[in-house]
Amino acid sequence: MTRRPILAGNWKMNLLTAEAKELATSLAAQVGDVNDRDVVLIPPYTTLPVVREAIAGTKIALGAQNGHAETSGAYTGEVAMPMIAEAGCVYVIIGHSERRQYYGETNASCNAKIKAALAADLKPIYCIGETLEQREAGETLAVIEKQLTEGLADFQAAELEPLVLAYEPIWAIGTGKTATPEQAQEVHRAIRDWLQKHLGEEAAAGLRIQYGGSVKPDNVDVLMACADVDGALVGGASLKADSFARIVLFNTD
Repeated sequence: MTRRPILAGNWKMNLLTAEAKELATSLAAQVGDVNDRDVVLIPPYTTLPVVREAIAGTKIALGAQNGHAETSGAYTGEVAMPMIAEAGCVYVIIGHSERRQYYGETNASCNAKIKAALAADLKPIYCIGETLEQREAGETLAVIEKQLTEGLADFQAAELEPLVLAYEPIWAIGTGKTATPEQAQEVHRAIRDWLQKHLGEEAAAGLRIQYGGSVKPDNVDVLMACADVDGALVGGASLKADSFARIVLFNTD
């Protein structure tokens, strides 16, 4: 099975409205008609409307950086999955390492959010990955397995068809360090092996696994050439149009 690559730009807490509109407009012109891969822009909540307008009529999809597990209620400062869908989002990031580190998100809370996202017809991008200390202690695969086992608990394979997994080694996020292609492929292969064991061969072959961790124009080609790397979740390099466009247009030939 050939998996369709997915390149997503996570803008994090960056860009005001005018800047977001300018970046999205430029990307719409540069990669808005790409046919053989999925492109997703994931801006802050406040700029979702202008980004949605800028990419209207293109093949670029919109995503949100987080969402709450409940559909409504007394959760000041939170945004429900149905609200995100109503804003025009197709994707939502769940369990980004920064959410885990700064806001106490757990595998269990991510599980609840994945359920809520799927109920709202959103496609979850579920982030998993190890810290530097865990990698140096040889715990990488154990950490990944725990995140998969707990984060995807109680799901049947068919329910997870819209899911995208994002392997983001925490030690490589925003540090300038990048996992080597060999390191990335090793973990992506282990993830796919886990999927096959727990969800079956068809799900393992079909689910897409992105790599996230200081992806840049000068390393994207070798990363995307790995057999089990199906795209990238891009942070800082997605904040400049030419940089992210080059990543989207990666070439593995």
